[in-house]
Amino acid sequence: MANDEDSKARGQQRADGDKRVDFNSVESRRSSASKREMTRSRRIYYALGLPVLRALLRLLSITYREQPIIGEAHILPFIRENRLCAPSYWHQHHILCSTQVRRWVQQGFKACFLVSGSVDGEVPARIARSWGAEVIRGSANQSGALALRDMQGMMKRGYSIITTADGPRGPKYEFKAGTVLMARIAGVPVIPIACAADRAWYLKRWDDFMIPKPFARVCVGVGAPCEVPKSVPLDAIEPVRQSIQEAVMSVMRDCENAVKTR
Repeated sequence: MANDEDSKARGQQRADGDKRVDFNSVESRRSSASKREMTRSRRIYYALGLPVLRALLRLLSITYREQPIIGEAHILPFIRENRLCAPSYWHQHHILCSTQVRRWVQQGFKACFLVSGSVDGEVPARIARSWGAEVIRGSANQSGALALRDMQGMMKRGYSIITTADGPRGPKYEFKAGTVLMARIAGVPVIPIACAADRAWYLKRWDDFMIPKPFARVCVGVGAPCEVPKSVPLDAIEPVRQSIQEAVMSVMRDCENAVKTR
């Protein structure tokens, strides 16, 4: 009888072992708050629709009247000298700011985007990889520790981590502490990035996602590197977070003024 119970126990242990989660898989990082799944039909939809979306975005970008980049000198040393940094912009500004990052990647900048592990993150993740950038899938809500581990690994390989610091769910324009913590641990500065357009569509969602209209006057700005000293204790990191948040807002205001003055 005892032998039968031992056999059952060993069998249960093997079964439990077979159910162990592969945390390197994006499927393990999906938010449990969303019921959307990566179904076969959705995979086909993305495969067929992604080239069309990329073509439309490229066509739109050709029409934009681009103002000179404000403060680009702040990030050029990191690109030319392959120094690590943590560029960050608002989720609302993803189209213009990520397009500018793509141009830096073409200049040799080693960029790695942190993209939500949700199904909605599939499209931006595929686009970023098509540019030659690396991608980490993760969520502050579901897989923050895993994403932080992966970011440290990417930085050891020489990649700077690009984040939308108020994502993936907001509130809009609130710089999350996770990016600040990552920069503190790695000893790299946060680079504030923002943009503006004189005419744009704004989607009705939490971030008021911005799509500049054809022939819009657009501007991208880069702020001075924001250092996050390792000596700052975790319970005193809030003032640092607030100062970086204001730095991004300041760059955004500069961009808004630039597209209004001409």
